Amino acid sequence: MAKIGIDIRNIGKKRTGDEVVFFNLVKNLARIDAKNEYRLFTDISAEEKTEKIKKDLGIENKANFKITSLRTLNKFSWNFWTLPNYLRENPVDIYHTQYITPFFISRKTKIITTIHDISFNFFPQFIKLVDLLFLKTLIPISLKKADKIIAVSKFTRDEIIKYYKISPEKVEWVHNSVADNFLEKNISPEELGSVRKKYQLPERFILYLGTMQPRKNLSLLVEAFGKVKEKIPGLKLVVAGGKNAYNFDKEIGKTIHKFSLSEDVIFPGFVSEEEKTAFFQLAEVFCFPSLYEGFGIPILEAFASGTPVVASEIPVHREVAGDAALFFEVSSSAELAEKIYKICTEEGLRNTLIAKGKIQSEKFSWKVAAEKTLAIYEGLHT
Repeated sequence: MAKIGIDIRNIGKKRTGDEVVFFNLVKNLARIDAKNEYRLFTDISAEEKTEKIKKDLGIENKANFKITSLRTLNKFSWNFWTLPNYLRENPVDIYHTQYITPFFISRKTKIITTIHDISFNFFPQFIKLVDLLFLKTLIPISLKKADKIIAVSKFTRDEIIKYYKISPEKVEWVHNSVADNFLEKNISPEELGSVRKKYQLPERFILYLGTMQPRKNLSLLVEAFGKVKEKIPGLKLVVAGGKNAYNFDKEIGKTIHKFSLSEDVIFPGFVSEEEKTAFFQLAEVFCFPSLYEGFGIPILEAFASGTPVVASEIPVHREVAGDAALFFEVSSSAELAEKIYKICTEEGLRNTLIAKGKIQSEKFSWKVAAEKTLAIYEGLHT
């Protein structure tokens, strides 16, 4: 039996990809592993919130899973002081976090870090200077300290090995998937109508759902929409997700103004996991135009929802989507507009993409991800 510590600080914080990954990983580890002892570390101290996390993860009656709340000043003190102090008195065999590993802990504790992407190395202009310095300084140290590195795609694994000159044996990849509750949720026509009314969603719309960072390439999506909307009466663009104040792409608003699209681009704001499924099912097409991604869970969510996808032609999108999506060159709004138009107007193509998308989404599983992660844990503990 191993004592395994997992950093779950992002769970319950309304984050995007990184919260989804660790939430579903832990949930599925709880389903398959009754042998090892797990300590789930969070900086959330409110009991009602930790109880909700426990319930959502399905660990209320799991004796081998325990949430430990550690008060901390900030994310810096967590790794330099709070967690190392706790582990000194309460050691674990394995500690699994993401990106930045803790300092000053016993060498007996094996460290695993999950890396979602290393986009900051290729698009530094999109990152706040203080965050860039933090990442550029601490990521190389963390990767060196880690006993194992888990990437969320083969593409990201190869990027880490190539950029940081790390031994391939040290880096594994474990694919993300669609959340179990996303797949299990059956939405009635009444519920779809309720979500449409709540967010004032139009009858026909292109959907983007995610963060609005500059690397998401949303100004190009707005421009492409401007080129296609006159050809498809009533078509709108819905850009869903929270607006991060310091990393919001200001070009989005400029492009909307340039093409006079203020009445046609809708920003519903943050969409809960419970309502996300409805957004995908109501959409005519899902578009994921990113310049760079580490994986791309929304593509699989669209596939599972029966919504056709147009995605940027980048390696990881090919890895995730296979031949089940249409692709466009990342700098070509004309090609993106053309692909959107084809999906909206060609019924045969649309049906083919929907069928292929369903098959492709079934190739990914959080149960498989948990099994592969557990094998990594056990490999370190032998």
